[in-house]
Amino acid sequence: MLLTTQWLVWVVVVSGCSVFMAAKQPEKKDIELLKEGVTRTQLISEFGAPVMSEYKDGKRFEIFKFIQGYSTGTKAGRAFLHGAANVATLGLWELVGTPTEIAFSGNDMAFQVEYDENDVVNEITIIKKE
Repeated sequence: MLLTTQWLVWVVVVSGCSVFMAAKQPEKKDIELLKEGVTRTQLISEFGAPVMSEYKDGKRFEIFKFIQGYSTGTKAGRAFLHGAANVATLGLWELVGTPTEIAFSGNDMAFQVEYDENDVVNEITIIKKE
């Protein structure tokens, strides 16, 4: 009985890393906004503040960088599967689950935006998309 209790405690203690990592992955951004006609305010509300903003030849140019993550449903599903696998394998799943979550931690993205005089997107240039 004592050995069973010790195993149960060990499983509970070890079984959190991949579950926690899956639940805390970055959110999925709406990249459908990366098109002409979208306002600067809409871009900032979705992607956050630009990392660079400058004027060239009377036009505003900005660079946005972010990590493209996962939908809430995907993150919840992954966390649930990690938790179930941890229980089924008495915590040994962490040897696979944690490196998996490290590898699938979202994709770095960066894009440059050129606005017109009304801060409406005139042109989008993808700089980095993994």
